[in-house]
Amino acid sequence: MRRIFVACFVFLSSATLITAQSKTYDLKLEPKNVHWGYYDAKIPPVLRIASGDTVRVETMVAGGLERLRLAGIKEEEIPESLKVIENTIKERQQDLSGAQPNMKSLFLLNAEDSAPNQHAEFWCGVFNRNGQTASSAAFVFDGLPPGKYAVILMDANSPRGRTMFSPVLEQTGNDWKLGGLYIKPAQFAGHDGEWFLNQARQYKAKGQMRNAWFYYLEARNLSSPLPFMSTLASDTLYDECQTAKPTDLPAQGKTATLASPNATYTMTAVFPEVVGNDLDLIVKYESANVSNTNVAYQENVNVMKALVTKFPEVRDAFAAVVARAVDTSGRDYGTLLAMKDIK
Repeated sequence: MRRIFVACFVFLSSATLITAQSKTYDLKLEPKNVHWGYYDAKIPPVLRIASGDTVRVETMVAGGLERLRLAGIKEEEIPESLKVIENTIKERQQDLSGAQPNMKSLFLLNAEDSAPNQHAEFWCGVFNRNGQTASSAAFVFDGLPPGKYAVILMDANSPRGRTMFSPVLEQTGNDWKLGGLYIKPAQFAGHDGEWFLNQARQYKAKGQMRNAWFYYLEARNLSSPLPFMSTLASDTLYDECQTAKPTDLPAQGKTATLASPNATYTMTAVFPEVVGNDLDLIVKYESANVSNTNVAYQENVNVMKALVTKFPEVRDAFAAVVARAVDTSGRDYGTLLAMKDIK
């Protein structure tokens, strides 16, 4: 394992894209250069120029990339950066509509080794003998190519709630190009990670350890903008979460058995998931074959009944259960039943 200790600088204001020795500027179509929703003179400029300078602006096609495809442009001729932005924005279009961005922090990561880093750790900010502090962050990457990277954390606040918007940029020459874009909701049905954390603690106090575990997982999901980043808050939440971890549920590659009156099933995963406006419980289990959907449906119903019979507490915490039978070829067949219909 290669551990990289670097000086990471944290900025709380937008970066300015300026090439000091050139009078021709390229304003790239990147999240840090894009703004939508409202106009305000207080928004920092992304570029400052002098009279007579030239600016080349990369723009998104009006109406989206479909206009290019209809015009006969080949898929391989469309810049990948445009595809990334279009696809990611489409997935979260409703969450981002009318959103007002708020930049929280920016981390610069220097990994200019000559070879790819099989396992790279970046420790940014101030650490003490106990580990992270309120002003620190850690990033962990596997297979990271050599280079300089920037991780930007933003909140996009809209009438639908808060969304975490986190682009990852890679420096190429004097330019910063989009290397990844992570968009995650920070709220579900008006509830944020702190609400789910409080609910988890209440379930734990009642002895409902599985409900506590599932709500801890949702609290972590709504509080963490990036899967490869940790902070003092996320580390503390993880440690608390482990105190409620059940031993009778599948986890980390370990399966668990679930008995019904007529069969015993092997569960491979049980986890909470937002489905529409509901928080549902998903259970995946091994199946010999799902090609006969009538049989698969009945097996799914049996699994849901067995799950709720074994863990009746989940009736208090979830709107429905989704059972997914997965056969040896990887095919799956899913069935959803509202909790009130599982009898």
